[in-house]
Amino acid sequence: MGDCAQLEQLIKGGYSCISIVTHEEQYALQIACTAAVNLDRPLWVWSMGTGVRVGTISGCHPVADTEVAATGLRNLMETEPGSICVTLDVGEHAKGLALRMLRDLIIRVEKAGSTLVMIDCTDKLPEVVKAHARSFDLSFPQKPELERIVRQTLQRCHRERPIEVAVTRKGLETIVRNLRGLTRRQAERVIMDTVCDDRRFDDEDINVVIASKRQMIQRGELLQYIQTPENLKGIGGMRRLKRWLRTRSMAFDAKAEAFGLRAPRGVLMLGVQGAGKSLCAKAIATAWGQPLLRLDPGSLYNSFIGESEANLRRALHQTEAMAPVILWIDEIEKGFASAASQSTDGGLSKRLFGTLLTWMQEHEAPVFVIATANDIEALPPELLRKGRFDEIFFVDLPNAAVRKQILAIHLKKRGRNPKRFDLAHLARISEGYSGSEIEEAIMAALHEAYGAKADLDTERVAAALQTSPPLSVTMAEKVDALREWSKGRCVPAD
Repeated sequence: MGDCAQLEQLIKGGYSCISIVTHEEQYALQIACTAAVNLDRPLWVWSMGTGVRVGTISGCHPVADTEVAATGLRNLMETEPGSICVTLDVGEHAKGLALRMLRDLIIRVEKAGSTLVMIDCTDKLPEVVKAHARSFDLSFPQKPELERIVRQTLQRCHRERPIEVAVTRKGLETIVRNLRGLTRRQAERVIMDTVCDDRRFDDEDINVVIASKRQMIQRGELLQYIQTPENLKGIGGMRRLKRWLRTRSMAFDAKAEAFGLRAPRGVLMLGVQGAGKSLCAKAIATAWGQPLLRLDPGSLYNSFIGESEANLRRALHQTEAMAPVILWIDEIEKGFASAASQSTDGGLSKRLFGTLLTWMQEHEAPVFVIATANDIEALPPELLRKGRFDEIFFVDLPNAAVRKQILAIHLKKRGRNPKRFDLAHLARISEGYSGSEIEEAIMAALHEAYGAKADLDTERVAAALQTSPPLSVTMAEKVDALREWSKGRCVPAD
């Protein structure tokens, strides 16, 4: 069911007050106008810029002296029964007399069988108004609509200045797939950007579309599009995790659903800092051929009441629209730490955490969640319950054999032949080091070698390892407690 049909259903169902929070104001106004036409109801629109006007026809005469919020809302109270009244950004003005008039208008439309549709760019409606309003989220455009947007945008650009279209059917489908998760206006803007310079639209524009999409997503500050050059071969050890991922990768097939399987929902990776949890998130996305989105819980928090919860819902909504996709929630304990203890933020962390848990349990879109955490004590116990994730893995410090693999991997990355190094000796003296600490030691040795105008050798790597004690030594008690806690509670990743 499309947005317009859903809005009509709400109006016919008797909802007298509907709230739409969106940046796509013109699209929301368009579906309200279409709903009014389809239901044969009068349409009135108020905005601070034009005051009250009948319908949305260009050039119509607005009602004089109704630009002020309180006056405009009072005028809407005089509309005929059954009308659809639309307000634009009324939340910005809902205080004092304007708030009183808005509350009176809500009572009036309910008694008259009318409908009030409030379209706002931010969630700033007072709680007393939200109590009466039914929230309505606009959908992201899907494949047919996105393809129509691409064609219409190209036609408009061609009329303004000729362009050459040489895209294949497969290329067009790839471009449309990569536009998922963007709003209609964003998708239109991306296509315009691809043809503005060379006046050509072909398969090579796929990379331009991906880059533009990444930029737009990150501009929103809630989600970050992560490039994933790593693959599972670039990670030492973690045999159990790799085997689990290979098995679950087949469950995304349509045949798996017919067999009775559902797509994997996610994993929680606990462990020592620097042991490779974040690296695994990137490698999983590459191995499964799916885009990786990173959600920073700290970016959700906003000073306005209700805006933080709206941020989380918006981020999850956008993630679902891009499915199949992998959602990486990095250091999840930092964003929801207060949910595990007596809250000092008015219950905000608990509400956010509850929203996330509900979504993890009920979402139907193929979104695979990877949550990473370092501090077990800060995690709310509800998160560790079986069913939230398919599996909980513990990423421990690498053993000697895995340390040899890690050393070889990072030496190869720096253009060195691992056979020229005494890996057994380096693995022995690097006991207690994490993968990232071993990498940093190799980098430090490279700096020393470059400064001495010599090549990297075993002795320099060994010296770098011995001069910088690992976290397992400087924070031995905390690391030991974490490893002890994991026994019997988590599946070892290696």
